[in-house]
Amino acid sequence: MKNELLHSIPEFKLIADSALREKTLNVWEKALRRGNWEVSDLERIPFTLMIPDTPISFKDHIRAVTRVCIKVAEAFSEVYGDKLKVNKDYLIAGALLHDIGKLLEYTEEKGKFIQSRSGAFLRHPFSGVGLCFEEGIPDEVLHIIAVHSKEGEGVRHSVEAIIVHYADFLNFDPFRL
Repeated sequence: MKNELLHSIPEFKLIADSALREKTLNVWEKALRRGNWEVSDLERIPFTLMIPDTPISFKDHIRAVTRVCIKVAEAFSEVYGDKLKVNKDYLIAGALLHDIGKLLEYTEEKGKFIQSRSGAFLRHPFSGVGLCFEEGIPDEVLHIIAVHSKEGEGVRHSVEAIIVHYADFLNFDPFRL
């Protein structure tokens, strides 16, 4: 399954720390198994249930958010230099994992994607942190997942969490128009 994930989402390879990359892939494998999904389903699962008939897949959303995060980090580095430090590995892992809980939050019934029983009790930031905690994902990345959506309002955000939060909404809001 790891090779399929690496082929489908090549951004995993951008995590320089091999141990963090491996843990991130392990979380994806576990989430797919627990949600009863295949890697190929990532092209069919919508990135949100809040936009009926969205043409954007879960996979495309994850890849776009990750790429936007990388570009922001590069711009910050070019313009601000050492005045603002961004841990790119944490940023990339956080972007790849920010919505991982949706693989538990969603299910498919009769060809329609709906909220799962688990999703009725726990939104994806909570289940995502749980999945990642089990794999030993660093606290800095858990923080990104925990605060990337409305659950993070009013909470202090790391630089990496701010970037993921805004990249996520940049890849959500235009599709609500």
